[in-house]
Amino acid sequence: MSEPPGAAVSLAEAPATADRPSEKREAPRVQPQRRPGRWAVTAVVLVLLAQILHGLVTNPFYQWDRFRYWFLRPAVLDGLLVTLEVTALSAVLGLLGGVLLALGRLSGSAVLRAVSWTYTWLFRSVPLIVVLIFLYNFSALYKTLSLGVPFGPAFVTFDESRLATDMTIAVVGLTLNEAAYAAEVVRGGILSVDQGQHEAAAALGLPRGHRFRRIVFPQALRSITPNYVNQLIGLIKSTSLVFYVSLLDLFGVVQSMGNTYPGDVVPLLMVATVWYLILTSAVSVAQFYVERYYARGATRTLPPTPLQRLRARLADFRARLRREAAV
Repeated sequence: MSEPPGAAVSLAEAPATADRPSEKREAPRVQPQRRPGRWAVTAVVLVLLAQILHGLVTNPFYQWDRFRYWFLRPAVLDGLLVTLEVTALSAVLGLLGGVLLALGRLSGSAVLRAVSWTYTWLFRSVPLIVVLIFLYNFSALYKTLSLGVPFGPAFVTFDESRLATDMTIAVVGLTLNEAAYAAEVVRGGILSVDQGQHEAAAALGLPRGHRFRRIVFPQALRSITPNYVNQLIGLIKSTSLVFYVSLLDLFGVVQSMGNTYPGDVVPLLMVATVWYLILTSAVSVAQFYVERYYARGATRTLPPTPLQRLRARLADFRARLRREAAV
């Protein structure tokens, strides 16, 4: 059959159809959503921060030259060493006492539960400064301490005034107070462990102490660590109260120097502030790595470290520069 006139169309004149491959087009770039409110709030915050920094740098009342003079003075460093020593001893002893009190609260013995609850209730109710002053005057109530048969003869007798040094009073007072708060932190961490873990460990026939040390407590540390670090930061700041029992820690040295040099009160307070910021920041960094260590098995991937985050951001920045250069 002959085709109707005009039906034949040359390939050169034929338009592109769906069967023919079309030209490759570049995919449109996804534009991020605009957030004018966020940018406005960010600008306001940056302006406020700039004003605060400008005031800190230009206000002569802060006397930054005197701040530099006092910051690394031997007396200040000696007080800082006392603060670190008191904090370390009180933190370790307080945590050990908190573990014992938490186990007492979870014990099957009604006496242990009652004693642990009473101790926690008492020392969480009494201010720390009252505990320290009471211990400082403890020798007025008990001049001697003895070891021997209960309600019977004493074998060894100690002079309380010689035994209770300023350092001992500070550590004992902070430990007693810290143990009460640590007990609730540890108890909450133990209760956060799934009951199936206890049952699985018991089904394996593991001893009770071994179950707690190797299975229950390591899992509880994931919950205990962030809460106890908050307590530890509070403990660092609470050491400033030991000045009232004649122990010259960091704050005690600053207070004494401020009385001796009244014109340097503000720079001395800034010295103490900066050192406390350094100590709490160091504890926060340690908290991150401890939490990351105990997160193994709880998350599929461990959270990146600050160095890994920095490397990832630098890699993203380089990739963005390459894309923009290619365009």
